[in-house]
Amino acid sequence: MIRDITIGQYYPADSVIHRLDPRVKLVATIVYIISLFMFKSWSGYVLATLALLAVIRISKVPLRFMMKGLKSILVLLMITVIFNLFLTPGEPLIQIWKLTITKEGLSTAIFMFFRLIYLIMGSSVLTLTTTPNNLTDGLEKGLSPLKKLHVPVHEIAMMMSIALRFIPILLEETDKIMKAQMARGADFESGGLIQKTKSLIPLLVPLFISAFRRANDLAMAMEARGYRGGEGRTMMKPLIYKRRDKIAYGVMVAYLLVMFGVTRLI
Repeated sequence: MIRDITIGQYYPADSVIHRLDPRVKLVATIVYIISLFMFKSWSGYVLATLALLAVIRISKVPLRFMMKGLKSILVLLMITVIFNLFLTPGEPLIQIWKLTITKEGLSTAIFMFFRLIYLIMGSSVLTLTTTPNNLTDGLEKGLSPLKKLHVPVHEIAMMMSIALRFIPILLEETDKIMKAQMARGADFESGGLIQKTKSLIPLLVPLFISAFRRANDLAMAMEARGYRGGEGRTMMKPLIYKRRDKIAYGVMVAYLLVMFGVTRLI
């Protein structure tokens, strides 16, 4: 299960999506997520599916690798579907004991199921095709107008980038700790859900110690190299929009126009 989490990982490949400016990918991700909450019909989700599959194909990231990351949110998906299925009022369809499945609840549960899947996969495309350094530069450049309001843009972008970078590192560390404890007789598989949850508690102490140690080492390394950030800091590779980025913005505008057409006409 730990190895199935792909959030925060970078998948190296030579594709147009990888070479796009990180600001374009950030805006595209936001636009795609917003569109998922605007669609109220199957036609809209067909459009979202086609757009997502096209981007994944162009990015050269294996669809199987991206689907593997959905295993980590399977429990969240099931809880969301069940809550919407039984707690949405409307026209009754099926009566199960004291619980009622309504027509509106079934429709909402299905839409929410696909919405969460597409949201995770759409966000994964951003992290899988963008290095942490480029993501930091893109966030800082995109949020630069907030500097006039004295918002610490650079610090915010750096914290978000480090947090994303630490996700796969901590997952790898968790996997190592689990294997070490299993070699000493620990059991993480048997028992019910509560028992499995209790068996994970011994992982927390060494994991927190490892996380604080890595954070301290990173802080000392940045300080030893004279890192200050903020004003006066220059980029080794300045972000400059190229022709492919402008084309990507054009495709994004076309997607928005089709999206608004679908939401209004259907």
